Amino acid sequence: MTKMIKNPILKGFNPDPSIVRVEEDYYIATSTFEWFPGVQIHHSKDLVNWRLMTRPLDRLSLLDMKGNPNSGGVWAPCLSYDGDLFYLVYSDVKSWHHTSNVTKDSHNYVTTAKDIMGPWSEPIYLNSSGFDPSLFHDEDGKKWMVNMQNDIRKGKNPFAGILLQEFSLTEKKLVGPVKNIFEGTELGVTEAPHLYKRNDYYYLMTAEGGTSWEHAVTMARSKNIWGPYEVDPQNPMLTSANNPKLELQKAGHASLVETQNGEFYITHLCGRPLRPEMKCNLGRETSIQKVYWSEDGWLRLVGGGNEPKVEVPAPDLPEHSFERLRCKNDFDHTEFNIHLNTLRIPPDESWFSLTDRRGHIRLRGQESLSSLHRQSLVARRQQAFRCEAETCIEFEPEHFQQMAGLVCFYDTNDYIYLRISRNEELGKTLAIHHMNSGELDEPLDEEINIEGWSKVYLRVNVFNQSIEFSYSDDAVKWYKIDKVFEAAQLSDEHNKLGFTGSFIGICVQDLSGMKKHADFDYFTYFELDE
Repeated sequence: MTKMIKNPILKGFNPDPSIVRVEEDYYIATSTFEWFPGVQIHHSKDLVNWRLMTRPLDRLSLLDMKGNPNSGGVWAPCLSYDGDLFYLVYSDVKSWHHTSNVTKDSHNYVTTAKDIMGPWSEPIYLNSSGFDPSLFHDEDGKKWMVNMQNDIRKGKNPFAGILLQEFSLTEKKLVGPVKNIFEGTELGVTEAPHLYKRNDYYYLMTAEGGTSWEHAVTMARSKNIWGPYEVDPQNPMLTSANNPKLELQKAGHASLVETQNGEFYITHLCGRPLRPEMKCNLGRETSIQKVYWSEDGWLRLVGGGNEPKVEVPAPDLPEHSFERLRCKNDFDHTEFNIHLNTLRIPPDESWFSLTDRRGHIRLRGQESLSSLHRQSLVARRQQAFRCEAETCIEFEPEHFQQMAGLVCFYDTNDYIYLRISRNEELGKTLAIHHMNSGELDEPLDEEINIEGWSKVYLRVNVFNQSIEFSYSDDAVKWYKIDKVFEAAQLSDEHNKLGFTGSFIGICVQDLSGMKKHADFDYFTYFELDE
């Protein structure tokens, strides 16, 4: 029986996959937007089993996102290898808006490393003409960068085509002429370029149709890297458009890899919506499809058609599984769990410590959950439709401006926050702050009195469409909060101005500026059977 790959291979917010093979190892780099560290790199040896291996943009000199807008930051990294060095090309988007013909400030950089685990070099600035930069290493040793071009002029196509320019590693800059080599097809929104060479042709793979329901993969080719490029007569070669029944929606933004045995696969972006809401609270994920080259030299899906398949034949490679990482962060070690993230800023001693109190993580309160600058928030991706997260907090707020708790977070405009604070009449209390499309609501009729509780246990359960909170003073007897929230709120579709997904995390705020701290004994995340 043929072994199959089950999609998606990278669940939860892991979009814009860039895949590369180095001998027997496969690596996929994905976008992280405003979450720190920047870029997730997963590793596999069989294309079936994957593990999160490293996150290279882990210092401010490589990525400084303080003040970046929601869904700004790292867009569409490209990971490549030239036989000597790994190259990671990425955008740091400082401003953007969904509306066409509005400026997007996207600065593009490259960093290199001898080893995938680093250390990664100081970044080389490339350009700011558009996002989705990608590096191609030609057979003659030349290196070429492609990126989409943004045009803000009235009446112009804001996705103005794909720019090509040579990159010189010795000079540490782009050199020579710049040319628009591909203006796209009638699908529009041409972005996410990758160049490949096969036989006598240069192949240009792009994403078109926008990164939502009309997303698609377009192929074009030319015998000259400068073009002109002819479009695949059966374009698009991959899409979910016009078939809402497909489990994998939003198929597009792909990259190509060849196995050591001569088999070909593409990794691509996808989304799995909650139904009937058609909202993807897990964000945009990564799937894989087996492909082949047709007799006339075009890329085609194995099994026919151009729609993504949930099950795909695995390559002829030995199985290589990984030990499942522990879901409980007990903070007994000083190493930061690879699945945990901070928002825009790195964890530093001014607000974060794994050593101040042994067996705990100590967070010092900074700005509010609406801040684009300094938040004391540690969170992880929600990667299953049904999951449970829990924490234990020791926190003694002195007034109502000091808060700590457990949060389900999409961005500063959409979150559901079960928080501890202080009420002048009741003392220490629990309440919920619900931010919905930028409007703050406190849905409980009254705050819950927890005066005298030295430890407060908080839990959230996500059951497909519903988010339910509970609390306890001993982790044995739990009290459920009656109000149920909609998981679909924490999605791109609800937000309409985002590209990320739902996170669950722990956080502290001190709006007085006194940096009141809270100690968290553990933070667990378990996925339930779907």
